[in-house]
Amino acid sequence: MTSRFKKILPTVFLAFLVLFGKNQVFSGEYQVGPGDVISIIVYNNDDLKTKVRVSSNGTIVVPLLGAVNVNKLSISAITEKLTGLFANGYIVNPQINVFVDEFRSRKVVILGNVRNPGIIELSGPTTFLELVSKAGGLDKDAGDTATIKRKVGDKDSVIPINLISLVKGGDLDQNIQINDEDTVYISGAGMCYVTGEVGTPGTYPCGDGTTVLKLVALARGFTGKASKSSVSIIRMEGDKKNVMKDVNLDTAVLKNDVIVVPESFF
Repeated sequence: MTSRFKKILPTVFLAFLVLFGKNQVFSGEYQVGPGDVISIIVYNNDDLKTKVRVSSNGTIVVPLLGAVNVNKLSISAITEKLTGLFANGYIVNPQINVFVDEFRSRKVVILGNVRNPGIIELSGPTTFLELVSKAGGLDKDAGDTATIKRKVGDKDSVIPINLISLVKGGDLDQNIQINDEDTVYISGAGMCYVTGEVGTPGTYPCGDGTTVLKLVALARGFTGKASKSSVSIIRMEGDKKNVMKDVNLDTAVLKNDVIVVPESFF
């Protein structure tokens, strides 16, 4: 990342936030979870108007319907679900409006090359740019990419972000919403990320001559479940993401590459 780009980054961050609004969500809707308070309005049925906190098991209690599971559903999905339930023998052509009245506190970890790394508590929808801003912005040693480690079911998913494409190129598709318990890492120059079936997934130095095998070794080797012949490299080339599948372990890596070691199913 050039020094000039680093100097203008805080200004660009601020311009993004002012232009698009603090609660703007660029990719994906906010998912409701335990602790959120949601309000439900059923038009022409004032007695069904309710304001309820989502329970620890992700349910809400709605008049006529009883307990309804809304955990990890977007507002549009909850609206569609309630509309279907009310229409099933209760109300003819129900018109429903649902909105989040209070957002629960969410904890996100941001590490690497930001001015104030650590745990950040969020209340309400927060995008990647907003999170970095809350962490004080990028520091002088920041690289060109970031990674978001996210739990999907019982698996860890890694989402690469091209900082130059996002901030300087205006690619808002990469300004994704940050989820509860995400771990965000802002890379430094000359760093790579190893994820999947290795002993210790994480970020490791990858200077000239570093191979996939060397990075795997730094990550404490393959696990017993690893598919050694199906390793992939995710590489940002300009504004495009290039996925190189089934690479040889002697393949040289470039800074900011993401090495993915999948699980073997045989």
